[in-house]
Amino acid sequence: MRMQQERGGLEASKGGVNRQSASPLVESEAEQPEGEREVWKAALPSESYVPRVMPRLLSTGDMIATFLMIVFFITNATTAVAGGAAAFTYWALGALAFFIPGVIATAQLGVIFPHEGSLYNWTHKAFGGYWSFFAAFCAWFPGVLVIISAGDVIVSYLQGLNPGWLTEPWQQGLFIIALIGLTSALAIQRYSAVQKLVNLVAGLTMLAVVLLGLAGLVWLLGGHPSATSFSHLSDWSIRVDKNSGNLYLFGLITLAYLGTEVPLNMGGEVARLRVITRHLFWGALLVIVGYGVATFALLVVAGPQDGAAPFALVHVIDLALGKFMGNVAAFCLMSFFVMAMVVYNYAYARLLMVAGIDQRLPVKVARLNRQRVPANAICFQALVAIMVTAFVFLLAPYTVQITTPANLSTEVYNVMLASSTLVWAFSAGFLFFNLIRLHGMRHPLLRERRIVPAPILWGCVFCGSVACFLAIIGTLFYSWTSLISNTQWFIIISVLTFAYLVIAAIGSMFANSEANWESARL
Repeated sequence: MRMQQERGGLEASKGGVNRQSASPLVESEAEQPEGEREVWKAALPSESYVPRVMPRLLSTGDMIATFLMIVFFITNATTAVAGGAAAFTYWALGALAFFIPGVIATAQLGVIFPHEGSLYNWTHKAFGGYWSFFAAFCAWFPGVLVIISAGDVIVSYLQGLNPGWLTEPWQQGLFIIALIGLTSALAIQRYSAVQKLVNLVAGLTMLAVVLLGLAGLVWLLGGHPSATSFSHLSDWSIRVDKNSGNLYLFGLITLAYLGTEVPLNMGGEVARLRVITRHLFWGALLVIVGYGVATFALLVVAGPQDGAAPFALVHVIDLALGKFMGNVAAFCLMSFFVMAMVVYNYAYARLLMVAGIDQRLPVKVARLNRQRVPANAICFQALVAIMVTAFVFLLAPYTVQITTPANLSTEVYNVMLASSTLVWAFSAGFLFFNLIRLHGMRHPLLRERRIVPAPILWGCVFCGSVACFLAIIGTLFYSWTSLISNTQWFIIISVLTFAYLVIAAIGSMFANSEANWESARL
């Protein structure tokens, strides 16, 4: 048995990984005394392997840019404007009840366990192997769907620039598949070079936000009336009445803040520990401001109805600042969604990589290429995304008439995003569950490295957990688009979400079997 365990490590070899050099720091639970088998005392192989073979080069600026690419899906503002001025009420409520608690919980867990894999690693420390893989899968699979959603937004933008482009579902599908292939090829290049491009695009995204803010101000200063009423208290209020209520916005806007932990999938590659807290603070601030500015411009210039289309972000700049500045904004925003496909791909590939290193998945998925990038995991994700895209755009529209071609991209975008974010929200709940569990285990690092006073930390755990649950319920019962009724929406989203969770549960059991099989094979 001991000889088998000593062969259980991983090292890079000709761009790959194998099982030849176990780290002396890794201790299996079987070797621990009976009274010391707490989950948190068992170091995972990935914790020692990643720092040895992947450079610690991510600075605060790099992580802020990555945070923006993950969390700041600016088209969420086009859906939020349906509530009029109340959109700001919900943005603030979502930030206070869910986003800021999630940021604090992420920072706390990241400081305690600054390792690759973020939620996967943290949940393993708190709940063990099965639940760590379950939480990681619930976070990973939606990431693949969001890659498709980002490509779908680009389709919408091209259609906004020229309504004659990509009118047929098969054209949209082939275009998205081409984008997935292109961005995946970029994601497997040298990480430092790709990160510089990510930083550039994050800057362009902020430029688009500045243009949106200027568009709103210029529109008002030029004597144009606001397209949305802000003058009455009722405009800002939460309404629960059946016909004109806006309560559905709570789930939509709260879930727009998901993803705080995803940049820390590269937690083993950050240059310094302080990068974890700094990038979360500045990244969260930019996200809150960005969503607010985009919503302001849409409501002032376009209004709740005309501002609801993804291309409205460009249209309001066209109206206020001219066509040239609108084209600049369109370029900035399309570059964001192209690069978001890259970032989601390589960020979520880290989850597959650490699972492979820890023998929860076949070790081949953890292999690195010559640029020290998990190319196998990235290619696998791209293949899954291509298969889903082919089914949605190339097969389904021509076998079952569920929508018109003109509405397909909008409906697919909303269904994909809603179903994926529901599962994502379920995994995000583990941010708070992990802290509760670690507190119950009296984990020493939770006391030694606490970043905020205990009352604030536990207040965040309570508020974040409740907000996450309410957002999930709200998203199930209220459609995100007028093209799909609430009843149809509930059926579609609940079935998809349930299917994802079943796949996650089965996948977690398979992962345990895979770990046992890998160990027995050594």
